[in-house]
Order: sequence, then structure tokens, then C-alpha cells
Amino acid sequence: MLPLPGGARAAYRLVGTPVDRPTTPPRFSRIAYAAAHIVSDPRAETDPWGQPAIDWKATMAFRHHLWSLGFKIAEAMDTSQRGLGLDWAGAQILIRRSLDEARSVPGADLACGAGTDQLAPGEARSLDDVIRAYETQFDWIERHGGRAILMASRALARIARSPDDYATVYGRLLSQAKDKVVLHWLGDMFDPQLAGYWGSTNFEGALETVLGIIEAHRDKVEGIKISLLDEAYEIALRRRLPEGVLCFTGDDFNYASLIEGDGERHSHALLGIFDAVAPSASKALAALAEGDVETFRAVIAPTVPLSRKIFEAPTQYYKAGVVFLAWLNGHQAHFTMPAGLQSARSLLHYAEVFRLADQANVLDRPDLAVERMRKLVGVLGGD
Repeated sequence: MLPLPGGARAAYRLVGTPVDRPTTPPRFSRIAYAAAHIVSDPRAETDPWGQPAIDWKATMAFRHHLWSLGFKIAEAMDTSQRGLGLDWAGAQILIRRSLDEARSVPGADLACGAGTDQLAPGEARSLDDVIRAYETQFDWIERHGGRAILMASRALARIARSPDDYATVYGRLLSQAKDKVVLHWLGDMFDPQLAGYWGSTNFEGALETVLGIIEAHRDKVEGIKISLLDEAYEIALRRRLPEGVLCFTGDDFNYASLIEGDGERHSHALLGIFDAVAPSASKALAALAEGDVETFRAVIAPTVPLSRKIFEAPTQYYKAGVVFLAWLNGHQAHFTMPAGLQSARSLLHYAEVFRLADQANVLDRPDLAVERMRKLVGVLGGD
């Protein structure tokens, strides 16, 4: 019995079928990063907002789950609650553990988020402050054998006064990079503090700035992840990228068509939703690699309504839906999150995510999912 708007409840019977797991990690024709979440440890948390405890065993086990399905991992990104529960000190431990774990798994790969979150936005006084904060994380990741994803900076968004300021900061960082990096264009729907990033409040102005940075440092840029939840914006960027620079979709609303492509260009993927729908995404991408577009569409299309629900406004709380599905599918024993972020969504939201997850065939253990959903309704629904 699931809740409906207005206080009513209605019976719901599962209709989905779990997706079969591959016996070996499949090969994809698209580079596919899954941005992975962390598992909190509710038994150890004494200050869940300030210093949340992490269940490292479950967190690493989830990364093995993703690697077994053929994914690369985007580590310590906003899916891991960077800046909203996981600070830089915690991110260092996470990155080091994941790098060590990856070395024990044949073919495992990951890239790590480098940002400025150890610098509170209000504490930045100059561009040099921002650069030094970036350099600290960038150098640490490279020193430990990792590759960097250059995350957007709240501090830079606050202090920058022009597109030239962004060119200065990114130019300094890219000129120092040992390996190629992935840039990250994160829209303010994901983080309101990033409004006006790249020195412009309109897409066209921001596009010119970021393309100028990429052109000036194309030998250091593997690609750029764009997360604006607007298919037209990503296609416009994709068409103008220099040869050899990749476009990674971060569009959790339109990823299916963007990954498939338009016959001339396609996007690779760096997506938070792949955390939640990994078996389906893996099967779809494997089919696409075999040229089986029909199966790709049939498998991935049902995940899109689910993703749009999880990433609905306020979009920055999408992480709650990702962890909710990890709990339903048995990847963790509880539904708690660092900083108590599970409270950011309502029971009605979770009920609809449950329905859509079933219809998208991403409830891997249906009986367990039903049992846990009943418990959640009982706790949050009052009986």
C-alpha cells in the first residue's frame, strides 16, 4: 500500500523483471563513468552533519559492483556528497581507498574529483586563494596515482568578476597537470552557488569562455562533462569541441538520446544515475557496442522517467534517491545518509521512485525491495 497525494493509499503490485548480470565485465563503445555514492555508518555517527562516519566495507563493495558491470568510477564527486556531508579530509580517505581497491581489480578504472571545498566560499579573497585550493587537491590526487576531474568551484563562482578570471584559474591548473583531465560544467540546478559560472549568466557567453579555455589547453583536456539538463545545450557544446576532446553527458534527463548520438556525434557518459540503474545501463551500453540499437533503447528508455523523478527540483537532493535505491537493492543495510540527507525528499517522492524503479526493471531483489518499502511507509507514513 503506497501513499498518494492527498493522503490516500493504493495497492501496488510489482511488474518489473530484474536485469541479468554479465558473467564478466562487458565492453562498451562509449566511455561510461558512474559517479558513485558513499555508504554512511549510522552506528558510528556521533556528528552526522559535521563529521559523518562512513561504512568503508559497504562503500568499497559498491565500487566492485560497478566495476563488475563494466563501468569506470567518477570518485568523490557530488554524488558522494562533496560539499554536503563529505569534506575534503573525508574525500582524501575515499580517494586513497578507491585507488588502492582499483589496483586489485583487473581492468578497474576511476578518476577523482578535484575541487576547492576545503576553502569556504566566503574565505576566498583572491584568485590565488582559489588556485591554491585547487592545487592542493589536484596535486594530492596526482601524487597518489589518480587522474583528476576538475570540479566546479563555489569559491571561484563567488569571487570571479569576468570570464578572464576563469581563464586565468583554469589556465594555471591545466598548464600544471601531468595527465589529461576532465572539466566539469555543473549547472546551478545542481548547486545554486554555481550561478553565473564561466563568468556569464547566459549559455552562449559561458560556452564561448569554456571553449576558449579548452582550445588554449586542448593537449591537457580529455573532455568536459556538461550537466545543464538541456539536450540542446549539450549538442551545441559537442558540435564545437576540438577534435579529440570528448563530451561526457551529465544530463540525467536526456542521457539516452545523447549517448546514442545523432549519427554524426555522440556523448560519452559521466552520470550519477548510473549509480542507481547500473545493471540496466550496463546491458544497454553493451548492446549499443554490438550495434544493437533496438535493445539499447528498449533497456535504457524505462530508466529515463525514473531518473527525471530522482533529479527533479530541488535537483541538489537527487542523492537521496540514489541511496534509496541502493538500500532497496541490498547494497547497504540501512537508509541513512551523511548529514541526514535522506530527509530531503518526502515519502510521496520515494513512493513514486519505487514505482518507477520497478517499471524500469531496476529493482534487483524484488522481495527485499517490497519488504524495505513497507518498513519505510510504516516509519514515515505513521502506521
